[in-house]
Amino acid sequence: MVFEFGEFALDTKRYELRRAGEPLHLEPQVYAVLCHLLEHRDQLVSTKELVEQVWGHRFVAPSTLNSRIKALRQALGDDGTAQRVIQTVRGRGFRFRLPVRLGDERPPATNGGEGKQQIRFCRARDGVRLAYATSGHGPPLVKPANWLTHLEFDWNSPVWRHWLGELGRANTLIRCDTRGGGLSDHDVADLSFNAWVSDLGAVVDAAGLERFPMLGISQGCAVAIDYASRHPERVSALVLYGGYALGHAYRHPTPQHQIESELLRNLMRVGWGRRDNPAFRRVFGMLLLPEGSPEQWQWYCDLAGTIPSENALRFMETAHLIDVTAQAATLDIPTLVLHSRQDAMVSFETGRRLAALIPGARFVPLESKNHVLLESEPAWKVFVEEVRGFLEGR
Repeated sequence: MVFEFGEFALDTKRYELRRAGEPLHLEPQVYAVLCHLLEHRDQLVSTKELVEQVWGHRFVAPSTLNSRIKALRQALGDDGTAQRVIQTVRGRGFRFRLPVRLGDERPPATNGGEGKQQIRFCRARDGVRLAYATSGHGPPLVKPANWLTHLEFDWNSPVWRHWLGELGRANTLIRCDTRGGGLSDHDVADLSFNAWVSDLGAVVDAAGLERFPMLGISQGCAVAIDYASRHPERVSALVLYGGYALGHAYRHPTPQHQIESELLRNLMRVGWGRRDNPAFRRVFGMLLLPEGSPEQWQWYCDLAGTIPSENALRFMETAHLIDVTAQAATLDIPTLVLHSRQDAMVSFETGRRLAALIPGARFVPLESKNHVLLESEPAWKVFVEEVRGFLEGR
C-alpha cells in the first residue's frame, strides 16, 4: 500500500517514507504512528488507541507519545503551532488533516527474486506468542533467531536483504523472532537459553517440518547446536557462521576483556532507550559492521530501537553464559563452520575452536572484518558458494 499526501508518499511494502521521491529516515515507533494515522485518516484517533497500537500493553508516559508526534511533525515539515498535517485534539487524540490518495504499489526491494514473505504465529510451551516467517521456494532451511531480529524490519533492510534473498533462492527459509523481541511477545518472564531452544522446537513443529538443515548465525549457532544434540533425527545438516560454543563470560577471562564486556552492558543500561541521542545504540552497529555504511549503521540503530532496553540487556546476559561445548562434541551431523578472520564481535579463534569441537566439521575462513557479511565484499560470494554447495541434496 502507498499513501500519497502532499509531496510525501508512505510505501508500507518498502517500509519507507519518501519526500519528492527521496527516502526519509523515521525511527520505527514514529513510522508506526504515521501508519496508524494514515490508515485511520478519516477519523479521530484517540491517544489510548495510538499507544496500544504502537507499544502494545506496555506502560508509556504521555511524554513518550508526544515526542514521537513531534518527531513525525518535524519529518513532515509540520509543527505543533501550524498543525498543517497532524492536528491535536486536546484531551482526546490526533487527526490526520491532509488529503490522502492511494497510489500504485511499488515493487519491494528484490530478495533473490522472491518479493514476499509470509508471517505466522505460534505458541511456546509457556504460552508466549512467537512470530516466524517463511520465504523462498525449495526444501526447508531453518534459521534460529540471533541477538536482534525483526521479521518485518529485516526484510528490506540494507543489512539483511541480500542474506534473505540468497537463502530463499533454492530453499524455503524459515526464520523466527526470539521471545522478547521483534514481532514475538515482548513482555515475557523467561529469557533463558533453554527457552530459546524450546521455542525453536515450537516453530519447526508449527511449520510442519520433520527433517531439515539449519543455519545458525552468531548466538543462533549455539541454539542450533543444542537443538540438534537433542533431536539428531530431525536435523540433516548444520551451517554455523560467526558463532561460538562458549559465551563471552567463559571465552575471555582476562581483565581487559571483562572490562570491555561490562562497558558494553553499561552502554545498554545508560543509552539504549534514549531517543535524543542514538549514539549509544549505534556503537553496536559499528562493532557488527566495521566496514558498513552510515545507512547500515543507522538501520541497525533503528532496529535496536524496536526492542525494549531491558530485554536487549537480558539477551546479552543470557548469551554471555552460553556453554554448548558438551553438546557440540556429541554431534554426528554434517557441519560447515564459517568465520570472518577479523570479526570484532566474535574472534576468529573462537570460531575455529567451535569447528574443532564438532566431529568431522569443515572450517572455512572468510576474509572480512564484519560480523554480518555485506553484499559488496568478496567474502559474501565465498560464503554463498560454500553454503550452496554444502546444502545441495541435504
